Amino acid sequence: MAIQHNKPSSASRRHKISRLAAHLKRIAASDRVSGLIMLSFALAGFIIANIPGVSRSFESLRSFVISIPLTDLHLSVDGWVQDAILTIFFLVVGLDLKQELTTGSLSNIRAAAVPMIAAVGGMLVPPVFFLATTWIGSLGKNGVETVANGQIFPWNIVSQGWAVPTATDIAFSLAVLALFAQALPGALRAFLMTLATVDDLLGIILIAVLFSDLRSGWWTLGIIAGAFIWAWAIRRKNVPWVLVILSGLLMWYSMHELGVHPTLAGVLAGLLTPSRPIHGDHDARAERYLEKLQPFSALVALPIFAFFATGIHFETLSFNLFVSPVVLGIVIALVVGKPLGIITASWISTHVFKLRLAAGLKVRDLVPIATACGIGFTVAFLMASLAFEQPELSNEARFGVLVGSLISAIIGSVLLSRQSNKYSALKLKATIHDTAQS
Repeated sequence: MAIQHNKPSSASRRHKISRLAAHLKRIAASDRVSGLIMLSFALAGFIIANIPGVSRSFESLRSFVISIPLTDLHLSVDGWVQDAILTIFFLVVGLDLKQELTTGSLSNIRAAAVPMIAAVGGMLVPPVFFLATTWIGSLGKNGVETVANGQIFPWNIVSQGWAVPTATDIAFSLAVLALFAQALPGALRAFLMTLATVDDLLGIILIAVLFSDLRSGWWTLGIIAGAFIWAWAIRRKNVPWVLVILSGLLMWYSMHELGVHPTLAGVLAGLLTPSRPIHGDHDARAERYLEKLQPFSALVALPIFAFFATGIHFETLSFNLFVSPVVLGIVIALVVGKPLGIITASWISTHVFKLRLAAGLKVRDLVPIATACGIGFTVAFLMASLAFEQPELSNEARFGVLVGSLISAIIGSVLLSRQSNKYSALKLKATIHDTAQS
């Protein structure tokens, strides 16, 4: 008698895949889990890059060139991660921005005015600290000396990194908030979300303006054509996904050839996606695609980018590295300059411009959140890579982002935990009072 083996049916396999997808979506939706995953990959990249015997293999992997025939695309693995994989993150940012601008927190300018101004302040003050620290570090040496090899760079070259400490990493900031501040009122979380969204928008503008080296202007037509096709196709009742993908690739490649950082193609595509229901849809397409892409961005694109971005090798790891003018300038800018800029701008907007915070909030209540905004990571790492062509300066800048972000996360965690405990005590007191009254 033949023995029959029970093979899983196609319906069973689909059910398992569906359960796995739902599980991954829950992980990606958790700010604390996704933040910890990205931090783990960042630390792993830094450790592996500095382990004797392994660091050389890791550097070979980073610098391995992958070319696409019949194109000018000849990028290292590190370049593909930075220019291609990170585009998924910027597409998510673009979709989120479109949703916030039309139906979210940024659609009501009056309600969002204070966090918007705070975001501007948080980007204006850090460069002052960075420039001042590196300038002081250059006195008496006719330039800034790197710790890596003792090479001295003119201050005007080092000063090009002023934009590095301007960015806030929304994923990590929300992860710290979720881990240590569960009892905070929703108004504070909304303030952080609005501030970080505007911060992302300003960061995108900085990347487009500062790190574009326009070459053949004819590729502008490719960007326009790709944008037109994307906007038309994504609004069709039955979306022709092959055409959408091809138009996205056209925008990306055209930006690469034009000299604009190609990740901005993701932002442009997101902003061109409908943010209100069309063709009888129950939800907006921007919101729907954001929900589908978020797990891939949080669990794949960002961890891979963090792994390679922090994979910086130093011949010697000593205390001198922490007091390098470049490292110290970025750390001070993130830990001190970022929160100072946010708090100062918030105070000016409420006391001088007479704008209002959400009910029950005062400027001093923003200090813990402002400190957590010193967590730079994703965009700051990208800016460090773009700002400096010199590997020594780029490595020290990225190390400064890593150290400054970790210090901001620790200080922010302590302050947010204390603030959360205070709100918990007030809530408990109010509950006891209401119970006694009844």
